[in-house]
Amino acid sequence: MRADAKRNYDRIVEVARMAFRERGYDTSLDQIAKDAGVGPGTLYRHFPTRDDLIDAVMKAWVDHVEETTDKALTHEGGPREVLLNWFEEYVRLISVHKGGPAKITGAMGDEASPIRSKCQVLQSAGGRVLDRLREEDAVRDDVTPLEVARLVGGIAAVADQSGLEPAAVRPMLEVVADGLMK
Repeated sequence: MRADAKRNYDRIVEVARMAFRERGYDTSLDQIAKDAGVGPGTLYRHFPTRDDLIDAVMKAWVDHVEETTDKALTHEGGPREVLLNWFEEYVRLISVHKGGPAKITGAMGDEASPIRSKCQVLQSAGGRVLDRLREEDAVRDDVTPLEVARLVGGIAAVADQSGLEPAAVRPMLEVVADGLMK
């Protein structure tokens, strides 16, 4: 990629990251191009679809998911507290951008989704937490990481859309955690 094309690409991604955080994933792509100082054609040449742009914005986020999972696995406390800590971190991870929880949770399990790889990262991270707790015989064996991601993601989507404070989210996460514990 030429240096000027790389600068445009990086600028579009940074502007989109801010726009998605402030206004959600449905923000105008033409406005993102304008705010980035490029024409719509430049934006669409780099990102033919909205989902391609969302995917580019989420790349750095994937690394953060892995770090967060590692920290969750070393969290002090009993199995229930470890699980609740992971749930709270998961909600925080998918709620970075307005509309993110619904977008990500809706794409969970959709093999055709352009953000499928990001969803798989989340499922894998949740699977690591569940596997550790299963080693301790603390959680049910009959629940998949996909099911848990959808449940916790649904709570995150409700919180995102209604503006719930984190303190109001935790009791809902506790219900899910209690349903998973043996």
